[in-house]
Amino acid sequence: METGRQPCIVWDFDGTLGDTMPMIVETARRVLIGFGLTEDELGDLRRLVGPPFPQAFSMVYGLSEADAAEVTRRYREIYGTYGPEAWPAFPGIPELLADLAEDGRTLAVASSKRTPLLRRCVGEAGIADQFAIVMGKDSDGKVSKADTIKAAVKAAGFSLDEAVMVGDRHFDVEAAHEAGIPCIGVYYGDTAPAGELEKAGAASIAHTVDELRRLFLA
Repeated sequence: METGRQPCIVWDFDGTLGDTMPMIVETARRVLIGFGLTEDELGDLRRLVGPPFPQAFSMVYGLSEADAAEVTRRYREIYGTYGPEAWPAFPGIPELLADLAEDGRTLAVASSKRTPLLRRCVGEAGIADQFAIVMGKDSDGKVSKADTIKAAVKAAGFSLDEAVMVGDRHFDVEAAHEAGIPCIGVYYGDTAPAGELEKAGAASIAHTVDELRRLFLA
């Protein structure tokens, strides 16, 4: 089946549906500086967009499991106070989702965000009505995103060969491959460095929402 024509489309949230990077970066900087890291040590905070918390803080900054858990607790304490301005849908995404639904596609979200926050973000972004399934993680254990993707496809009533993933980081591409489905990589959220998605093996690339639309609805 040609990539982009699958009846089930599974979406990542951060950097793919929602423009969340600015507030993720701002909140992480505030928390990590408060935890004792310097600006030089922080480097490119965009690296935190993609991998699950608290593991991301160990992966990117080498924090111990206990320290990563504490940083995550402080992060969530702040992030949870935000409203819709922290996770707006990218321009053109609501219209694309509506047109895909009208085209008969079934849409699902599979994210490393905790499920209650994910559902809140999708709802406050004004796109919840377009999704049959919104699935995040229920704990901070090492939950495989591939398992979340597979569970979302199954819950939507499809087999894996009927599904495609859309994501903005190599984590999404790799998780999709582990789950057994292709992944369309997107760069419009400015979360991945140039070439990352191609190197990870994305089946197709979209630099804009319009390019993504053409992949699905040409």
